[in-house]
Amino acid sequence: MRQRFVTSQWVPFAVDLVFAFFSNPHNLPVLMPEELQARIDRLTLEPPPPNPLLSAANWNPLLTASGGHLLAAGVGSRIELSFRPVPYVPMRVRWEARITEFSWYSHFCDEQARGPFDYFHHRHGIRAEMQQGRIGTQLVDEIDFELPFGTMGELWDKAVTRQLRRTFAMRQERLPRLLNATVRQMA
Repeated sequence: MRQRFVTSQWVPFAVDLVFAFFSNPHNLPVLMPEELQARIDRLTLEPPPPNPLLSAANWNPLLTASGGHLLAAGVGSRIELSFRPVPYVPMRVRWEARITEFSWYSHFCDEQARGPFDYFHHRHGIRAEMQQGRIGTQLVDEIDFELPFGTMGELWDKAVTRQLRRTFAMRQERLPRLLNATVRQMA
């Protein structure tokens, strides 16, 4: 049975910076709880469509990595990562995700190609939003998932949902610091 998990967060940073941060797959491990020891084992990048903001007239150094190119995973990109689901147990779970949608400064989606779920689809929604007179970015994460093993797998639904809540709570607490560090590093 498919389940849905939705969470949102507003951050006081520009959409272009937030989108650049999230669309760079190298930032994925730092957004996961440290005890999972997440790491990228293999990365196959496909280029995204042309970036509408990166022209000679309005080049923004916050958007670019070395060489003047934004590192972003476009449609067809594959990200293979592994993590330890149980602390202090050396077993690693492998997960391969592929990017299935990409729209600059709006959203991108990834789906599990191989991994622990029967189905996993994550839509990362990103939009500019004003809050208390300040412009920033609203992030909306929508995750649809289905656990393996039919009815037996449904017994794990509460544990998986609890882990998702914990992971996103940690991300929401950590994200402003990570974005501040990104701004300082690029300045």
